[in-house]
Amino acid sequence: MESRSRHLPADKRRAVTVRSVVELAASRNPSEITTAVIARHMDVTQGALFRHFPNKEAIWQSVMEWVAERLLARIDKSVQGIDSALEAMQAMFMAHIEFVAKHPGVPRMMFGELQRAESTAAKRIVQSLIQRYRERLQQLIENGKASGELASSLDGEAAAILFIGTIQGLVMQSLLVGDVEHMRRDAPRVFAIYQRGIVNAP
Repeated sequence: MESRSRHLPADKRRAVTVRSVVELAASRNPSEITTAVIARHMDVTQGALFRHFPNKEAIWQSVMEWVAERLLARIDKSVQGIDSALEAMQAMFMAHIEFVAKHPGVPRMMFGELQRAESTAAKRIVQSLIQRYRERLQQLIENGKASGELASSLDGEAAAILFIGTIQGLVMQSLLVGDVEHMRRDAPRVFAIYQRGIVNAP
């Protein structure tokens, strides 16, 4: 991070801090990202951080808000102008994969928050994100059933769970091997199998 970030206005300082955490999480365990680490990455003092965030929890809350806003915006944009429910679902699937490939630290932070026993603002944002994502997906599935693209007997809730779980599986395997290209390469083939399942549901 360039040293000129020391003299940014408050809103830009907060935005730079959020992006710094996302960058750091791409190569570090989120639990190891302290305010000292963030400040060092930004080339500022911890005091400068705390002028804009009261504590580390507030930073994490802003990061999760950034993630939720951008991921939902990306998937919403991906389905615009697509009439076919199946094509929209595929576009949504690939848009999610590309978002993670661009920001590999995001799933680490999300999984980390969901594993916390206590209820934090950041954790609640992640839970809300998953719920809103699922609602968008289930609407697409219902549209597909209504148009005849998807089996009328398809369990929409289960199909949405499997869709999200399939992405999570691809992400986890990509993180394990340390290469997002695995995820990009495998996503189309994996979605094709998922698609056959929901089209031919009993």
